[in-house]
Amino acid sequence: MTETRKMRLSQRHVDLVHRDIKDPGPKLLPGFRTATDADFAEAVDGMMTSCPEGEFWLFGYGSLIWNPETAFEEKRLATAMGWRRSFCLGPDHRFRGSHDTPGLMMALDRGGQCKGMVYRLPRAGLEQELHRLIRRELSQLPSAFPWRWISVKTEQGPLRALTFAMDRNNVRYAAGLSDEETAAVLANACGFRGSMAEYLFSTVTMLESLGIHDRKLWRLQALVAEQIEADHGLSA
Repeated sequence: MTETRKMRLSQRHVDLVHRDIKDPGPKLLPGFRTATDADFAEAVDGMMTSCPEGEFWLFGYGSLIWNPETAFEEKRLATAMGWRRSFCLGPDHRFRGSHDTPGLMMALDRGGQCKGMVYRLPRAGLEQELHRLIRRELSQLPSAFPWRWISVKTEQGPLRALTFAMDRNNVRYAAGLSDEETAAVLANACGFRGSMAEYLFSTVTMLESLGIHDRKLWRLQALVAEQIEADHGLSA
Protein backbone atom coordinates (compact mmCIF):
# COMPACT_ATOMS: atom_id res chain seq x y z
CA MET A 1 0.00 0.00 0.00
CA THR A 2 1.33 3.42 -0.97
CA GLU A 3 2.02 5.66 2.00
CA THR A 4 -0.09 8.80 2.09
CA ARG A 5 1.96 11.92 1.47
CA LYS A 6 1.89 14.54 4.19
CA MET A 7 2.01 18.19 3.22
CA ARG A 8 4.59 20.42 4.87
CA LEU A 9 2.37 23.48 4.42
CA SER A 10 -0.44 23.45 6.98
CA GLN A 11 -3.29 25.54 8.33
CA ARG A 12 -0.85 26.69 11.01
CA HIS A 13 1.33 28.30 8.36
CA VAL A 14 -1.70 29.88 6.69
CA ASP A 15 -2.83 31.38 9.99
CA LEU A 16 0.61 32.87 10.59
CA VAL A 17 0.55 34.96 7.42
CA HIS A 18 -3.14 35.91 7.47
CA ARG A 19 -3.93 39.62 7.70
CA ASP A 20 -7.28 41.38 7.55
CA ILE A 21 -7.01 43.75 4.61
CA LYS A 22 -9.69 45.99 3.14
CA ASP A 23 -10.28 45.89 -0.59
CA PRO A 24 -8.15 48.75 -1.97
CA GLY A 25 -9.98 48.66 -5.28
CA PRO A 26 -8.39 48.12 -8.70
CA LYS A 27 -4.85 49.32 -9.27
CA LEU A 28 -4.30 49.57 -12.99
CA LEU A 29 -0.94 49.28 -14.67
CA PRO A 30 -0.17 51.72 -17.49
CA GLY A 31 -2.06 50.71 -20.62
CA PHE A 32 -4.81 48.81 -18.76
CA ARG A 33 -8.41 49.76 -18.05
CA THR A 34 -11.19 48.43 -15.85
CA ALA A 35 -13.51 45.93 -17.55
CA THR A 36 -17.06 47.19 -18.08
CA ASP A 37 -20.47 45.54 -18.35
CA ALA A 38 -20.13 45.83 -22.12
CA ASP A 39 -16.84 43.95 -21.98
CA PHE A 40 -18.41 41.18 -19.89
CA ALA A 41 -21.34 40.91 -22.30
CA GLU A 42 -18.99 40.74 -25.30
CA ALA A 43 -16.96 37.95 -23.67
CA VAL A 44 -20.04 35.91 -22.77
CA ASP A 45 -21.44 36.30 -26.27
CA GLY A 46 -18.11 35.13 -27.70
CA MET A 47 -18.07 32.07 -25.43
CA MET A 48 -21.59 31.06 -26.37
CA THR A 49 -21.25 31.58 -30.12
CA SER A 50 -17.89 29.77 -30.32
CA CYS A 51 -18.93 26.84 -28.12
CA PRO A 52 -18.59 23.45 -29.83
CA GLU A 53 -21.92 21.86 -30.70
CA GLY A 54 -23.44 19.91 -27.86
CA GLU A 55 -22.30 20.28 -24.26
CA PHE A 56 -20.55 23.26 -22.66
CA TRP A 57 -17.50 22.19 -20.62
CA LEU A 58 -15.29 24.33 -18.38
CA PHE A 59 -11.74 23.27 -17.41
CA GLY A 60 -10.53 24.19 -13.93
CA TYR A 61 -6.93 23.88 -12.81
CA GLY A 62 -6.73 26.04 -9.66
CA SER A 63 -9.37 27.71 -7.53
CA LEU A 64 -12.12 26.57 -9.90
CA ILE A 65 -11.46 23.06 -8.52
CA TRP A 66 -12.06 23.93 -4.87
CA ASN A 67 -14.38 26.88 -5.43
CA PRO A 68 -16.15 26.50 -8.81
CA GLU A 69 -18.97 28.98 -8.01
CA THR A 70 -20.77 28.27 -11.30
CA ALA A 71 -23.52 25.67 -11.39
CA PHE A 72 -22.66 22.39 -13.12
CA GLU A 73 -24.42 19.13 -13.94
CA GLU A 74 -21.39 16.84 -14.19
CA LYS A 75 -17.68 16.88 -13.44
CA ARG A 76 -14.83 14.70 -14.65
CA LEU A 77 -11.10 14.48 -14.10
CA ALA A 78 -9.35 15.76 -17.21
CA THR A 79 -5.85 16.33 -18.58
CA ALA A 80 -4.85 19.28 -20.74
CA MET A 81 -1.85 18.34 -22.86
CA GLY A 82 0.61 21.11 -23.70
CA TRP A 83 -0.36 23.20 -20.66
CA ARG A 84 0.82 23.41 -17.05
CA ARG A 85 -0.01 25.24 -13.83
CA SER A 86 2.34 28.12 -13.13
CA PHE A 87 2.51 31.07 -10.76
CA CYS A 88 3.30 33.37 -13.66
CA LEU A 89 0.66 36.09 -13.39
CA GLY A 90 1.73 39.21 -11.56
CA PRO A 91 1.84 41.55 -9.91
CA ASP A 92 -1.29 41.20 -7.78
CA HIS A 93 -1.76 44.22 -5.52
CA ARG A 94 -5.36 43.50 -4.58
CA PHE A 95 -6.83 40.00 -4.35
CA ARG A 96 -4.06 37.97 -2.68
CA GLY A 97 -1.35 40.58 -2.65
CA SER A 98 -0.87 44.21 -1.65
CA HIS A 99 1.30 47.19 -2.48
CA ASP A 100 3.76 46.10 0.21
CA THR A 101 3.62 42.38 -0.61
CA PRO A 102 2.64 41.88 -4.28
CA GLY A 103 1.32 38.45 -5.13
CA LEU A 104 1.83 36.00 -7.98
CA MET A 105 -1.36 34.37 -9.24
CA MET A 106 -1.62 30.95 -10.83
CA ALA A 107 -2.39 30.68 -14.53
CA LEU A 108 -2.32 28.04 -17.23
CA ASP A 109 0.95 28.37 -19.12
CA ARG A 110 2.37 26.62 -22.17
CA GLY A 111 4.28 23.35 -21.85
CA GLY A 112 3.91 20.01 -20.11
CA GLN A 113 0.53 18.71 -19.02
CA CYS A 114 -2.06 19.71 -16.46
CA LYS A 115 -4.48 17.40 -14.67
CA GLY A 116 -7.60 19.15 -13.45
CA MET A 117 -11.38 19.01 -13.57
CA VAL A 118 -13.93 19.69 -16.28
CA TYR A 119 -17.44 20.80 -15.45
CA ARG A 120 -20.46 20.44 -17.71
CA LEU A 121 -22.46 23.62 -17.32
CA PRO A 122 -26.26 23.52 -17.62
CA ARG A 123 -27.72 24.82 -20.87
CA ALA A 124 -30.61 26.34 -18.94
CA GLY A 125 -29.31 29.58 -17.46
CA LEU A 126 -25.94 29.19 -19.19
CA GLU A 127 -25.61 32.87 -20.04
CA GLN A 128 -26.14 33.84 -16.40
CA GLU A 129 -23.54 31.32 -15.23
CA LEU A 130 -21.00 32.62 -17.74
CA HIS A 131 -21.58 36.17 -16.55
CA ARG A 132 -20.74 35.03 -13.02
CA LEU A 133 -17.63 33.30 -14.34
CA ILE A 134 -16.30 36.19 -16.41
CA ARG A 135 -16.78 38.69 -13.59
CA ARG A 136 -14.69 36.44 -11.40
CA GLU A 137 -11.89 35.96 -13.93
CA LEU A 138 -11.78 39.33 -15.71
CA SER A 139 -11.24 42.63 -13.94
CA GLN A 140 -9.14 44.64 -16.39
CA LEU A 141 -8.20 44.77 -20.05
CA PRO A 142 -6.22 43.72 -21.91
CA SER A 143 -6.70 40.42 -20.07
CA ALA A 144 -3.49 38.70 -19.04
CA PHE A 145 -5.24 35.33 -19.11
CA PRO A 146 -8.04 35.51 -21.68
CA TRP A 147 -10.62 32.78 -22.18
CA ARG A 148 -10.06 30.21 -24.89
CA TRP A 149 -11.04 26.69 -25.92
CA ILE A 150 -8.59 23.85 -25.38
CA SER A 151 -8.61 20.09 -25.92
CA VAL A 152 -8.64 17.87 -22.84
CA LYS A 153 -8.60 14.13 -22.29
CA THR A 154 -10.99 12.31 -19.95
CA GLU A 155 -11.63 8.65 -19.26
CA GLN A 156 -14.88 9.02 -21.19
CA GLY A 157 -13.12 10.53 -24.21
CA PRO A 158 -11.70 13.82 -25.53
CA LEU A 159 -13.50 17.13 -25.04
CA ARG A 160 -13.21 20.77 -25.96
CA ALA A 161 -13.41 22.91 -22.84
CA LEU A 162 -13.35 26.59 -22.01
CA THR A 163 -10.51 27.79 -19.82
CA PHE A 164 -8.42 30.85 -18.99
CA ALA A 165 -4.79 30.70 -20.13
CA MET A 166 -1.81 33.02 -19.83
CA ASP A 167 -1.03 35.45 -22.63
CA ARG A 168 2.75 35.44 -22.72
CA ASN A 169 2.76 38.74 -24.62
CA ASN A 170 1.01 40.51 -21.75
CA VAL A 171 3.26 42.65 -19.54
CA ARG A 172 1.89 40.85 -16.48
CA TYR A 173 3.53 37.59 -17.58
CA ALA A 174 6.15 36.77 -14.93
CA ALA A 175 8.56 34.21 -16.33
CA GLY A 176 11.93 32.87 -15.27
CA LEU A 177 11.47 32.83 -11.49
CA SER A 178 13.07 29.96 -9.61
CA ASP A 179 11.02 27.84 -7.23
CA GLU A 180 12.75 29.55 -4.32
CA GLU A 181 11.95 33.03 -5.66
CA THR A 182 8.33 32.05 -6.25
CA ALA A 183 8.03 30.56 -2.77
CA ALA A 184 9.38 33.75 -1.20
CA VAL A 185 6.53 35.69 -2.84
CA LEU A 186 3.84 33.13 -1.95
CA ALA A 187 4.97 32.99 1.68
CA ASN A 188 4.38 36.73 2.21
CA ALA A 189 1.72 37.99 -0.17
CA CYS A 190 -1.73 38.70 1.27
CA GLY A 191 -4.70 40.68 -0.01
CA PHE A 192 -8.33 41.25 0.83
CA ARG A 193 -9.31 37.75 -0.38
CA GLY A 194 -6.63 36.08 1.69
CA SER A 195 -3.01 35.01 1.35
CA MET A 196 -1.16 33.24 -1.41
CA ALA A 197 -0.17 30.62 1.16
CA GLU A 198 -3.87 29.92 1.72
CA TYR A 199 -4.46 29.66 -2.03
CA LEU A 200 -1.59 27.22 -2.44
CA PHE A 201 -2.69 25.19 0.59
CA SER A 202 -6.27 24.91 -0.68
CA THR A 203 -5.18 23.99 -4.21
CA VAL A 204 -2.68 21.29 -3.25
CA THR A 205 -5.02 19.84 -0.62
CA MET A 206 -7.83 19.48 -3.15
CA LEU A 207 -5.58 18.10 -5.88
CA GLU A 208 -4.19 15.44 -3.56
CA SER A 209 -7.71 14.47 -2.44
CA LEU A 210 -8.55 13.90 -6.12
CA GLY A 211 -5.46 11.75 -6.64
CA ILE A 212 -3.67 14.48 -8.63
CA HIS A 213 -0.06 14.88 -7.56
CA ASP A 214 1.43 18.02 -9.07
CA ARG A 215 5.16 17.70 -8.39
CA LYS A 216 5.82 21.38 -9.00
CA LEU A 217 3.18 22.53 -6.52
CA TRP A 218 4.25 19.86 -4.04
CA ARG A 219 7.77 21.28 -4.01
CA LEU A 220 6.42 24.82 -3.73
CA GLN A 221 4.21 24.04 -0.74
CA ALA A 222 7.23 22.66 1.14
CA LEU A 223 9.35 25.69 0.23
CA VAL A 224 6.58 28.10 1.28
CA ALA A 225 6.23 26.34 4.63
CA GLU A 226 9.99 26.55 5.19
CA GLN A 227 9.99 30.26 4.31
CA ILE A 228 7.12 31.03 6.68
CA GLU A 229 8.84 29.14 9.49
CA ALA A 230 12.06 31.04 8.84
CA ASP A 231 10.25 34.39 8.75
CA HIS A 232 8.57 33.67 12.08
CA GLY A 233 11.54 32.02 13.80
CA LEU A 234 9.81 28.63 14.00
CA SER A 235 10.97 25.07 13.58
CA ALA A 236 9.14 22.52 11.47
